[in-house]
Amino acid sequence: MALMHLARDALTDVWHAMNPNRPSSTRPVYLKLRDQIAAAIIDGVYPEGSMLPSVRALAAEQGANPLTVAKAYQQFQNDGLVEVQRGVGMYVVRGAAARLRMAEREAFLREEWPEIRSRMQRLGLDPADLAVTPTRSGR
Repeated sequence: MALMHLARDALTDVWHAMNPNRPSSTRPVYLKLRDQIAAAIIDGVYPEGSMLPSVRALAAEQGANPLTVAKAYQQFQNDGLVEVQRGVGMYVVRGAAARLRMAEREAFLREEWPEIRSRMQRLGLDPADLAVTPTRSGR
């Protein structure tokens, strides 16, 4: 039971480290928005071929400045992950989710995993310890 609490605490720490909305984050707001939109594309909230919310709509929803949202969207456009149809909107291009997923994996392994691995070693956790295996009774 104590091991599960350690694993949960470690995962909670990881979540906090990865959560771009945490107050202590010093990342620019447009990058936080970019991360949220990227996660939504990867998760299928905005599937390939679908239209992203308008700059004004997303700004209102997030309580952000429209120029900040436009800057986040511009990053996607520069990366070739969305295309603009003038007068209509911005659409997620084919292959965007796979490209984003691969980039996120690479960034995780390069930037976040070494810190997580170090913390796990300090705590004496083996990655296999984190796998939750259901018992035969289903509990």
